[in-house]
Amino acid sequence: MEKLGPNPVNSCPLTPLGFLERAATVFADSPSIIYHDTVFTSFQTLRRCLRLASALVSLGISRRDVVSVIAPNVPAMYEMHLGVPMSGAVLNIINTRLYARTVAVLLRHSGSKLIFVDPASLPLVRDALQVLPRVIFVENAYEKEFPPADPSTLT
Repeated sequence: MEKLGPNPVNSCPLTPLGFLERAATVFADSPSIIYHDTVFTSFQTLRRCLRLASALVSLGISRRDVVSVIAPNVPAMYEMHLGVPMSGAVLNIINTRLYARTVAVLLRHSGSKLIFVDPASLPLVRDALQVLPRVIFVENAYEKEFPPADPSTLT
């Protein structure tokens, strides 16, 4: 056994993106997200994350740009954890329990190009809204804010 070291046959890096792609292939019709009355399969989740990533690129988000999110644990937050890295951007999750002044400092310091905000968290970001180029509210259909996008263009 000592001679059998890691190789492409018996070892592959486990990443969240690889996990999602595998789940969408192997368990395509299995539930991936269940939140109240909302249910997405693994395949639907992959498509939604690809669409998010493509939309971010369409909005001008580039590799290493920072995208911030202030939201509770809702389906959109889960999708952000996967879709933002798919676009090449850096995800900056900001705790909803912080003070508004702290949130403003974090947003400025991170250099966020875009922020997704749950409407309930809006008071936390009011001070920082003047320095941010774009804000998208995370609601049930937040993806309606996205421009038309083709996920197949992502590399």
